[in-house]
Amino acid sequence: MIGISGYEIREKIYDGVRTVVYRGIRNREQQPVIVKIIKDEYPTLEQITNLRQEFIITQNLDCEGLVKTYSLNNYQNSYALILEDFGGQSLANFIAANKLSIIQFIRGAIALSETLIYLHQVPIIHKDIKPSNIIINPATGKVKLTDFSISSRLELKNQSISNPNLLEGTLAYMSPEQTGRMNRAIDYRTDFYSLGVTFYEILTNQLPFTTTDPMELVYCHIAKQPVPPKEVAEIPQAVSDIVMKLLAKNAEDRYQSAAGLKFDLETCLQQLQTTGKIENFPIGQRDRGNQLLIPQKLYGRETEVQILLDAFGRVSLGATEMMLVSGYSGI
Repeated sequence: MIGISGYEIREKIYDGVRTVVYRGIRNREQQPVIVKIIKDEYPTLEQITNLRQEFIITQNLDCEGLVKTYSLNNYQNSYALILEDFGGQSLANFIAANKLSIIQFIRGAIALSETLIYLHQVPIIHKDIKPSNIIINPATGKVKLTDFSISSRLELKNQSISNPNLLEGTLAYMSPEQTGRMNRAIDYRTDFYSLGVTFYEILTNQLPFTTTDPMELVYCHIAKQPVPPKEVAEIPQAVSDIVMKLLAKNAEDRYQSAAGLKFDLETCLQQLQTTGKIENFPIGQRDRGNQLLIPQKLYGRETEVQILLDAFGRVSLGATEMMLVSGYSGI
């Protein structure tokens, strides 16, 4: 077990590829804390920079839906990030052993929407929303977002084409534009796509695209439509429609504001509490973008298909996929 001056480390709660997370106590106040360190004994400059960035971005944020950041302490050849412990566990661990009811899902989804309203107003793009970065306390119902190691202040940011194994983020939850295979910039709407993948997984107990091949997964995000969650699990049509809107290939076709998403989720919750079921209704009626963004539709059919062919190489595009490519790009 690690030793950090002023803290008693009690248990390891996460052992990842790059980081390890512990639960402990700050001795002076006997306050529960979470301690995050880099796994490697001699971390790279990039790993240290990411941990510092997480601290810098989150230290002054004030939102109930975010795991609070307390301090960044020196530890061996790097740092230890000290975070709030509100008695939660990762949503990934929770849903692996428990099934959320539809009302639990909607309440949690509303809480996450409120958090994104705050973040996008700051403005910050999270860029890695997924169940393992969402912390839930089942006893209190509190849901909080964590891990801002690759987050950035909101700006139009172009991703360069690179090896999908080296992309910034988690490929299974990554928006088409964040893969670096599209000629368009990343903005706050990338978070909505990742949230859509997360919602899909919570509701259906599976990802929208289940392939483990990185190149094929990138292709799926860009050109393949997922099966609507209503066809995979027993959920209301309106909830399925909300998820599919979040998963739109073009950012312009997703929700344009977290407030618009929250309104639709609250409509579902109100119906559920009033009548015990959710009737179908037109979604997105109160959705208004809070950022001035220029639409970024892609180059013409031949140009776009060539980009895909160059990017994927061995992945063949059949007639169906060609139609999907043309359809998603607005051609």
